[in-house]
Amino acid sequence: MARETVTANETALELLDLQPADHVLEVGFGHGATIARVAAAVSRGFVAGVDPSPEMCRMAARRNRQAVASESVELRQASVEALPFPDDSFDKVLSVHTLYFWPDLFRPFAEIQRALKPGGRLVVAYRSDPAAARSFPAPVYRFRGEAEVEDALRTSAFSEVRTLRRPSGDALISFTLAFRSTGSR
Repeated sequence: MARETVTANETALELLDLQPADHVLEVGFGHGATIARVAAAVSRGFVAGVDPSPEMCRMAARRNRQAVASESVELRQASVEALPFPDDSFDKVLSVHTLYFWPDLFRPFAEIQRALKPGGRLVVAYRSDPAAARSFPAPVYRFRGEAEVEDALRTSAFSEVRTLRRPSGDALISFTLAFRSTGSR
């Protein structure tokens, strides 16, 4: 999985424009390799992650053992619909290849919006090419088009919503970038 998602994660990190003092949340951290990269980039900041899988939490905790021990990284087993963090906690949030598993987009985006600081940046990466829906089992994966993702973000009080596309082998990866409106809540 780490090799399959490395390019999408690298692009998402570039779009986040990480700064040394940022507080960053990764939704669906999986194996934890991106958490480690973010922690290295935000040397004076803080990195948190949520993932619903106990196995992924164990794997990521092992991979990020020192950063977790130093309390510069916090990993929690939780869902995006109920983020275990106070309002206005993060400067940046990323989520790569996770929205397929969300029953809807509105509650997760509202939760992310709540946890972001005003003006905070969100990057969501996902497959949007028509072949994706044919390649993965429909009972497990829900593929959304770019317009649906953008509309859900705007409904959840995000602004400056835009999508970039990058090829990745035979796939097309969409990167939707949005900001929490400064006056929203």
